[in-house]
Amino acid sequence: MPFQDRLEAGRRLGQALEGYRDQHPVVLGLPRGGVVVAGEVASHLGAPLDLVLVRKIGVPAQPELAMGAVVDGSAPLIVRNEEVIRLAGVSEATFKAVCEKELAEIERRASRYLGGRARVDVARRVAIVVDDGIATGATTRAALRATRTRGPSRLVLAVPVAPSDSLAGMQDEADDIVCLEVHAHFGAIGYYYSDFRQISDQEVIDTIARFPVPAVSVR
Repeated sequence: MPFQDRLEAGRRLGQALEGYRDQHPVVLGLPRGGVVVAGEVASHLGAPLDLVLVRKIGVPAQPELAMGAVVDGSAPLIVRNEEVIRLAGVSEATFKAVCEKELAEIERRASRYLGGRARVDVARRVAIVVDDGIATGATTRAALRATRTRGPSRLVLAVPVAPSDSLAGMQDEADDIVCLEVHAHFGAIGYYYSDFRQISDQEVIDTIARFPVPAVSVR
């Protein structure tokens, strides 16, 4: 296995991102598993840590198949996969219903993970978006697009492992991509970890708590 667990993957990813240390980046993790990886990256770089709250919009009959994704914000960003929507025969009403369900889950997670914590301002700073891997890329693409709207000076995608085709699709979304393991024949992210257990809400909360919000941050 390339990685023992998410902690090891994060440490190795942090080393690969060493060149950004002096640029005072902000690290943004995707809950849940991506936050554990992002915490190790932020520790290595001495960077603040925040979240990108994004949810896959799954086809009702096949929830693991993404027909889009939604990201939190004052105006939530919705990314659609029109090809999947068409092939699965999903109506607009069904898409909207699933989207609203995932938005509700995002609101729950925002309240549980962040409470009244201020968000880290990424405007005019290097923003490094971190997940524990990429599958179809729907949630990753949505996270990158939402982060781009916040005005970072440079947008970096950093993941331990990804399929080559999904990674190629990110080239137009990020200014730089750092990926430790790229595979043409991928399978699932969990195949590349010896320990890929589900991360709890409390582990996300505990990871975030290790990183005080800088004084210059804004709501």
